[in-house]
Amino acid sequence: MASNPIVNMFKVEAIRKRLLFTFLILAVFRLGSVITIPGIDANVLITYFDNLAKDNQNAFASYMDFFVGGAFSNFSIFMLGVMPFISMQIIMQLAVIIFPSLKRISQEDGGQRKIAQYTRIGTIIVCIIQSLGVTVYANSIPGCILIQNQIAFKVLTILTVTTGSMVTVWLGDQITARGIGNGVSMMIFAGIVARLPNAVVELAQGVYRDNKPNLVFVILVLIMFIAIIALVIFEESGQRKIPVHYAKRVVGRKMYGGQSTYIPFKVNSSNVIPLIFASSILTVPLTIAQFFAKGQNSSKFINALSRILTPNGLWYNILLVVLIIFFAYFYTQVTLNPTEIAKNIRENGGSIPGVRTDKTEEYLTKILNRLILPGSIFLALIAVIPSVIQKFFGFPQSISQLMGGTSLIILIGVDLDTMSQIEGLLKMHHQEGLTKKGKIRSRSL
Repeated sequence: MASNPIVNMFKVEAIRKRLLFTFLILAVFRLGSVITIPGIDANVLITYFDNLAKDNQNAFASYMDFFVGGAFSNFSIFMLGVMPFISMQIIMQLAVIIFPSLKRISQEDGGQRKIAQYTRIGTIIVCIIQSLGVTVYANSIPGCILIQNQIAFKVLTILTVTTGSMVTVWLGDQITARGIGNGVSMMIFAGIVARLPNAVVELAQGVYRDNKPNLVFVILVLIMFIAIIALVIFEESGQRKIPVHYAKRVVGRKMYGGQSTYIPFKVNSSNVIPLIFASSILTVPLTIAQFFAKGQNSSKFINALSRILTPNGLWYNILLVVLIIFFAYFYTQVTLNPTEIAKNIRENGGSIPGVRTDKTEEYLTKILNRLILPGSIFLALIAVIPSVIQKFFGFPQSISQLMGGTSLIILIGVDLDTMSQIEGLLKMHHQEGLTKKGKIRSRSL
């Protein structure tokens, strides 16, 4: 009788401890997402955001809640989540490429630790700026603030929100080190999953419009939902296999090589990273613009920027598509450097059939470019589906975000990565994998 892989995960003590630790950290994260900042009236917030939802004017709040599982509209201590940290990571990665001094530091012994410290310091600065915007946004909500002294309220809010965001980053690091999966991605994953029950409730309410069953609405939602999932899985699992043959070598009395293998290049080799990077980069100017546009002394520039960066708006989606394509190229070149791959192949006596040794790098670069462009465009098109759905079909925002590409790509991508890690741990402990054949397979191109 075949053993159950789910049962096997909890039978192995090492995997069980990692799973339980991950669940515990995610529970702490969800608890912090409902604890309101001191000095804020939670009841006023509920009424305010409910009214915005009824008037269909909560696009910004719904967009921010998407990444933090409702923590933003709760004005919770974790309302910014890990987005400031991700934004700063991107800035530092670009800075290392642009500035030679930072590149030298990163290549020194212990240099990566220094870059990580700079990233955290920069994250604190970004959090302070965004949390200052939170105070402006809170002042725009009548009766929201319970503390009369504005200076005391601003200091308390900045300290609370900044600390909360850094604690969230620390929790993510703990998952990466002692749990299952990538911690930062798991935090975003948990935030999206937390929004699913609310979307399901809205879908159930949408079945009845004007007190009459609306089966067309449900059928449309289900067809689009299944179609988008199929497209995401199709794109995530596709790969191009580059054959590599290693010649025989005699070292001492032993013979090495003489075998053929392949290098797997995925259609979307950077997985969900371009989408997360693009969304987080847009989050910083978006939150600053939306927050300070609420202020009494907001400038024309801030108001114009707020209108341009309206979530689900035309310009926002154009910027999102451009950034996704850019980060797909950027991250792929960082993680799959054709120069380094070609160097490793040559040093190990390998060659690609039909390709001259001195042309290996050029060949790999051409293959990568052919894969990245259609893969990134496909990823970007799926990401803007929620806006199209909401505009042309009039679906509620939570439903369009749920079945849109952004959420599904993140959910499926993080899920596949986590499954791969669990499968590796199971095989390490001589257990069967999560699938019948013990291997999560990809689709070859």
